[in-house]
Amino acid sequence: MRKFLVAGNWKMHGSRASVAALVEGLLEQGTMPCQTLICPPVIFFDQLQRQLAGSSIGLGAQNLDWHDSGAYTGEVSAAMVLEFGCSHVLVGHSERRSLFGETDAQVGLKVEKCLSSGLTPVICIGESLAQRQADETFAVVQRQLDAVIRQVGVTALRHSIIAYEPVWAIGTGESATPEQAERVHAQIRQYLAKQDESLSQNIQLLYGGSVNGENAADLFAQENIDGALVGGASLKVDDFLRICRAAV
Repeated sequence: MRKFLVAGNWKMHGSRASVAALVEGLLEQGTMPCQTLICPPVIFFDQLQRQLAGSSIGLGAQNLDWHDSGAYTGEVSAAMVLEFGCSHVLVGHSERRSLFGETDAQVGLKVEKCLSSGLTPVICIGESLAQRQADETFAVVQRQLDAVIRQVGVTALRHSIIAYEPVWAIGTGESATPEQAERVHAQIRQYLAKQDESLSQNIQLLYGGSVNGENAADLFAQENIDGALVGGASLKVDDFLRICRAAV
C-alpha cells in the first residue's frame, strides 16, 4: 500500500528565528501523523539538520544542479545537499520552469543526478491556465514525463515521486477540485501502467496547488492522490499539521 507524503516547500521564506519557531512547533507534536518532508532555502540546511536530528521529519532541497562541481554561480550540487542530510529534492517546480527557464531536458538531467546520488527526486509537472483552457493538460503532463523517461528510463521512476501541480493553482488560492486533480492523477497512473504496471501502482503521486487544511481531506480521499506538495500553508504550524493529519 502506498504511504501518504506531505512535503512543505518553503520557497524563499524564512529567517533563523522563524525557522526555529516553525520547526519547534512541529516537533512538539511528537511523531508526525504521516511521512513528512520540509524543503527550506538552502541557507537554513545547517540549522535544520541539527534541529531535526532524531525526528520523523525529512529534509529536502528545492533544487540542485546536474553538475558535480564547477563555475556555476548560485547553484548547489547533489554532494552538497547530501552533506546536510537531505533525502529528497524538488525537481522541475513550475516556478523553476517559468521564472528561471528550466527546460524539460534539464529537468531530466536533474532527475538523473538525484537518482545516481541516492536522492529521491520529487518530479513536478503541470499545465498553465492557457493550456488547461485549450484542453492540453495531459499532453503537457505527458511531454514533461516523457522527457524524464527518455533520460533515465521508466524503471528509474521506482525511486522517484511525482507531484502534479497545475500552474494556475499555485499561490493563487485557487485549487483544482478533488475530482479535477484525481482525473489527472489517474491519467498519469494509467500512462505509466502502459510501460510498467508495478511502477504505476506503487509510485507516490502528490497534488500541489493551494493545498490547505480546508481541502486536504477531500483531496486525500481520492484513489490516486497520495499526499501533497504544500506551499504557503507549510509555513504555518497549525495549517501544516492539519494537512498532515488529513492524511491519516
